[in-house]
Amino acid sequence: MSGELGQPEAGPSHAGLDLPNPGRNGAWVPGGVIRRAGPQGRRSWIQKVLEQITDSPLQWVTPSEVVPVAVLAVQRYLLEDEPRDTIPKPPLYCYDVTISDGVYREKCYLDPSLNFLVYKNILKVGIEMKISRVSCLYNEKRLGQGILCIDNVHCGDTLETISLETPFRNSAHQEVPERPLRGGKSHYLPLWNNEDPYGDIWLTNKQPEEHNFNDTKIISLSDLEMTWSSRRNFPALLVRILHKSKLRYYGKPDKKLIEPYQTFLEVADSSGMVSVIMWNALCPEWYKSLRVGLVLLLQDYSVKKSYPCRMQPLPVDPQIRSISSMEICLNFRDPPTKIIIIPEKQVKPEWRLPKLNHHFVTRAELDNMAENHICDVIGILVFVGRVQRSKKKDSQEDFWSYRWVHIADGTSDQPFIVELFSTSQPEIFENIYPMTYFVCTQLKVVRNDAQIPKLLYLTTTNESRVFITGHKGQPYTNDIKVKNFIHWIKTRTDPEELRTSVIGGYYPYPPVPETFLKYSSSLKVESLLTAISDVRKEIEDLQYREHKRIAIQGIITVIKYVPHTSATESASASETLRDADQPSTSQAARRESQSQERDDNNWHQDDDPMGPPYFPATHETLSPTKKKRIVQGPSAKLIPVPQPETSAQTRGNRPETPNIFQYQESPSPSAQGKARKTISDRWESPLWREKKLGLMDHLHYSCIHTESIPRKFVLGHRKFLTEQFNSQPAKYTPPEGKPPKLEDFKSARSLGHFEITILGLNQEIAIDVAFLPMYSPEDLRTSQMDTLLTSMNYSCVFPPTTASNDRLPRALASDIIKAVSKLDKVRIICVLDICNLGNNKVEVYLHRIYSPNNTS
Repeated sequence: MSGELGQPEAGPSHAGLDLPNPGRNGAWVPGGVIRRAGPQGRRSWIQKVLEQITDSPLQWVTPSEVVPVAVLAVQRYLLEDEPRDTIPKPPLYCYDVTISDGVYREKCYLDPSLNFLVYKNILKVGIEMKISRVSCLYNEKRLGQGILCIDNVHCGDTLETISLETPFRNSAHQEVPERPLRGGKSHYLPLWNNEDPYGDIWLTNKQPEEHNFNDTKIISLSDLEMTWSSRRNFPALLVRILHKSKLRYYGKPDKKLIEPYQTFLEVADSSGMVSVIMWNALCPEWYKSLRVGLVLLLQDYSVKKSYPCRMQPLPVDPQIRSISSMEICLNFRDPPTKIIIIPEKQVKPEWRLPKLNHHFVTRAELDNMAENHICDVIGILVFVGRVQRSKKKDSQEDFWSYRWVHIADGTSDQPFIVELFSTSQPEIFENIYPMTYFVCTQLKVVRNDAQIPKLLYLTTTNESRVFITGHKGQPYTNDIKVKNFIHWIKTRTDPEELRTSVIGGYYPYPPVPETFLKYSSSLKVESLLTAISDVRKEIEDLQYREHKRIAIQGIITVIKYVPHTSATESASASETLRDADQPSTSQAARRESQSQERDDNNWHQDDDPMGPPYFPATHETLSPTKKKRIVQGPSAKLIPVPQPETSAQTRGNRPETPNIFQYQESPSPSAQGKARKTISDRWESPLWREKKLGLMDHLHYSCIHTESIPRKFVLGHRKFLTEQFNSQPAKYTPPEGKPPKLEDFKSARSLGHFEITILGLNQEIAIDVAFLPMYSPEDLRTSQMDTLLTSMNYSCVFPPTTASNDRLPRALASDIIKAVSKLDKVRIICVLDICNLGNNKVEVYLHRIYSPNNTS
């Protein structure tokens, strides 16, 4: 590997603060420090604090006046080892926090002891914050320079709006590209993962340029493979990009690399395919400009023996030979590689460069795909889950970012279920929403036919790429399966997907196996079970949006049904939102919104083969279906179910629910005819009444927060809804107008939830958890009774269709409570989903029960 070695200075960088000089009254002084007193003579609190530090004999001060400041940015970077460090320390990510006092802005260094406030998303952009202690970290190589450090803070509420007109007190803080206050790194990292390009060092302006090949000597990959070990200089390579991997950040505190990035390109000519590794500073310069399908001329590269443990992706064409004995290295220096993008119009047929082939599969074909099969998919998004994070192996600070999505393509009643990890395309990952035409390549099939229900979904790979805009001109538009999808979507004049599309909320996937033995064999961890006394620490260690699954032993002692609150909403979501935002009742407004949507997606029907159909109405006006499949076993049939809509609506056949869900048996005619006489909303074990007053600890985590409820998607509010279920941004952006509230959007669930108390086996500690039955007669994604029911061999029996709308969930809740009461004093294993939503909001969900009958 060849990398660039920098010589960063220890301590504060050149972008620190210049300490105020009381003897100067000019507007500007050398170093770019602003000295103005501010509008209407108002004094800056930041300026006063700096003067206190100057006059103090200590390196820290407690401000004589503590006033609220606004947080405008929270930016992360890796700090190198200091010269005095003799033992390399684990990664230490530091945070620069930009604050505003209404007069000036200042970029400050957050003391690492306060990093936990960022980990928990308590310290975030857009909030009011009071700083009660500050210090100064001096740059001893510069005269009068230092960094303002935040040592103690109190984080307040979110502000309605913050002015971005206030200038930086130190002009160095607004220089481009932005640089961290400390260390020698030239850039910031994304706030929540290391895979995404972030900041202004990532260029996007590399354009194709015609090249005169008369004096250029070109070597084929097969010839290079045979001669590279005996060559000193290598002729140019003329290749096409077949795959592009996501970024890898390999920065370590003890490595003095300015931009420690790496990415892989799989390139090919007529003789074979080889891996190309792009290192360090070339990644910010070229990564965002290179895309699959481009033709490159590579000069002044290096060649080395390939890394034996890396799995090379399959060629797009089985006729292309994979060359795995060598790798091509592209470096900023040693030697400095020259990269030229050749325009497609200059590509000659005699070069015989491979074409870019795709392997699209339909949802109907997926059922027969083998495990680990690699494929591409196209469809319309019908569900977009919230962004979640999972901790990388053997790391306390590094995370994967991912979300679950559902994609419909018209070939099956069931959608594609895709585990979408960040693909180093944040501009797409953070801007996907339902009703978008979605293409994802290089997905891997995950399946387990031995599990009940059968497990089948897709997950992204290192080479996956995602497309939601700019489809026109892409090579895949000529694929026959893509054309079939286009034809299907254009013939849909009243698409059900528009009415049933859902965004956000808690999504319990993938489900765990039906027996504890299978669950145990599926985990690669040292300890399968967590002691209930350790649950508090597991929860407290969670970071923002981290999702984790644990298993505990205990006894269910209390279950309480909490009805769904949206049933009492007086107005529909569309009416409420129209009051909160711009009017949208007229046909002209709807047409303008639909036209804007087509422009946003860059798919025009007139000139684009991927153009969307014209949707004549928003989803609130579409006729919902009236039948639902609630089945289990071979005797499955459709059962009419009352809907939480008006009885005059038309009836239709619901699509079959995805096989990720547990199906319920059809009730017998005699059972259908029986009306429930009593409905109980709570059950309490006699054991609980005996033990609850003598507990050592009682953990309360049964609250369901607003952002955990899946919402019906409203196209006119796509920006607001998308932001609600993304991760917290690193920089503050003022809202456009008065934003609505998330609770104003209709829930996609018809049932309420359950609060369940689990008592530990030693009967000393109890924990309250939530159970969310994911059932809705309107939503394909949630058309199921969750695994809690089937784990107790529970069969759902619905009341007659003449029952009132609110009786269905309450009757169903009563059945669940009765089933749970049969587990009185029974020792069980509970699989829990624990989630940190940030800002001190943590939820614990009951995902699965293993009773003594199914633990082996």
